[in-house]
Amino acid sequence: MGSARSVRTTLALVVWVLAAAACNTGRNYTDPVAPRYAGGRASPPAASSSVDTLKVVTFNVMYGQDVDGALAVLTEEPALAGADVVLLQEMEERGTREIAEALGMAWVYYPATFRYGSDQDFGNAVLSRWPIVSDAKIILPYRAIFGRTQRTATVATIDVRGTPVRVYSVHLATIVNASLQQRAEQMRAVFRDASSHPYVILGGDLNNHRLGHLGTERGYSWPTRSGPWTATVGRFDHILLRGLDPVVPDGTGTVLDNRDSSDHRPVWALAVVR
Repeated sequence: MGSARSVRTTLALVVWVLAAAACNTGRNYTDPVAPRYAGGRASPPAASSSVDTLKVVTFNVMYGQDVDGALAVLTEEPALAGADVVLLQEMEERGTREIAEALGMAWVYYPATFRYGSDQDFGNAVLSRWPIVSDAKIILPYRAIFGRTQRTATVATIDVRGTPVRVYSVHLATIVNASLQQRAEQMRAVFRDASSHPYVILGGDLNNHRLGHLGTERGYSWPTRSGPWTATVGRFDHILLRGLDPVVPDGTGTVLDNRDSSDHRPVWALAVVR
């Protein structure tokens, strides 16, 4: 039994590596402020107590191909419905806008590259039920071995009843396009930007489970550390928090049924703003 599972895992890894290498070709957007797309309207809930609990969701939507399927997951899965912050990866502008409008959220999206294979943009988005008061793009270090594409993080500062929360939607390089050390440097670039902000949400596709430990070394909580695999070959999708309290023991989870909308599963966590 163990041997058969090992063979299946190895085959899945080979398929995933080949796909990642073949699809990672495009033109980089090297301007730190463009292209930029944003819109929507915030709709924060009415105050019910002295604290606000944010439901944070991160979801890699696999080249933004199945927007309808992703939206069905985000709205029909009880664990994800009513999210306050949604972090999306591998998106393009149209799909981001459609999801944000359907959820009634403000949004900002910065593409990292234009992918030749699909003839569309590829990047990360932040959607928020709370007002987005500023946003930015972080160009991460190192370019991919195949295609020389560059990863970015999309950043938004949201106003939660007067408390500024810095939010990052992150997608680090794949294992075939950067070493673990290089991906750690990409993560550290995000941490450097976050270092001056007391309240931080960082989420997305880290492409390696171990990189979450870089956050705990810097005082972040890691509510999504444990759970089932979120991608073909591991638990890659995570949420880290700083200055915000995680809800334990039942304040995080992974949605196993993604309606075949992606090769990743969405992950969620609750964060308390005091």
